Amino acid sequence: MGIVTEPRTRAAAGRLAYLPVTLFSSVMGLGGVALAWRRAARVWDLPDWPYLVFLTLAVAAALVVGTLYAVKWVRYPQAARAELAHPLRMAFAPTVTIAILVLATALSEIAPGVASVLWWVGALGHLAATVAVLTAWFGRADILAGHVTPAWFIPVVGNVITPLAAAAIGSVELAWISFGVGVVFWLALLPLLLQRLLTHDQPLPEKLLPTMAIFIAPPAVTMLSWQSLTGAQADPLSLVLHGATVAFVVLLFAQVGRLRTLPFALPFWTYTFPLAAAAVATTAIAGQADWVGYDAIAVTLLVVSTTVAVAVSVLTVRAARQGRICVPEG
Repeated sequence: MGIVTEPRTRAAAGRLAYLPVTLFSSVMGLGGVALAWRRAARVWDLPDWPYLVFLTLAVAAALVVGTLYAVKWVRYPQAARAELAHPLRMAFAPTVTIAILVLATALSEIAPGVASVLWWVGALGHLAATVAVLTAWFGRADILAGHVTPAWFIPVVGNVITPLAAAAIGSVELAWISFGVGVVFWLALLPLLLQRLLTHDQPLPEKLLPTMAIFIAPPAVTMLSWQSLTGAQADPLSLVLHGATVAFVVLLFAQVGRLRTLPFALPFWTYTFPLAAAAVATTAIAGQADWVGYDAIAVTLLVVSTTVAVAVSVLTVRAARQGRICVPEG
């Protein structure tokens, strides 16, 4: 028996060297859906159990992925460092700190002590990650225009997530700093990314096409953070940001004919958090503005984001059982 299982065990352990940091986007996606259901429970007086189910899944995903990634750093530090230095993959590294911030926000009402610790780790950690990635972008000659993808929003614009629960479990002053960083770099990067996608001089690799969904997240989360910081409700800026969110959702849906033909890969997780953020933002507006259209859009996005998160979770588990993830690319 040992002769049969030992090579399999050794091979499975070896695959940890190829564990991608992008798996932390599963925590973001599941946590985002939990936040969407929590907001829906407030606005429409729904039960809390969907929020608690997805929060539990997000925590479980964080524990599993976090443990495996820590083992990767212990056993295969060279592979881990190479991933963080890769011109394309480095943009996904701050999904770690964003996942921590999402969990902190989702836990803020039921476990404020734990959430506060997570918030400080995530907020300060993400600012540090922003500086590290920007330093690489500024200083490395091997990072070229062809490396610019929607994932570039992750390290810098991810800072707009910090204010979501700052008033309850963190620091509003630090949240304003993070908000400023995120908004300025969103507006700076948006033209660069649109230029690449619209001119087709250097089209995105097929595997990265799902990252187009990331365009949805910045206006959605910026709207929610603006409201958290200022107490505004359905003010003109919120409505403008929400309109941009819906526009990017529609643009993503318009690409379904092309996206549905792609074979499953871990970048599919990039669909989940942006759609969940759009659901949260629209549900918030639905609770603030007296127009049934907002409710209809919010319900649609809640159903879609939940369905996508469940589907991608199932596909990920299936791929893991079949040995199709944590494998060398190429």
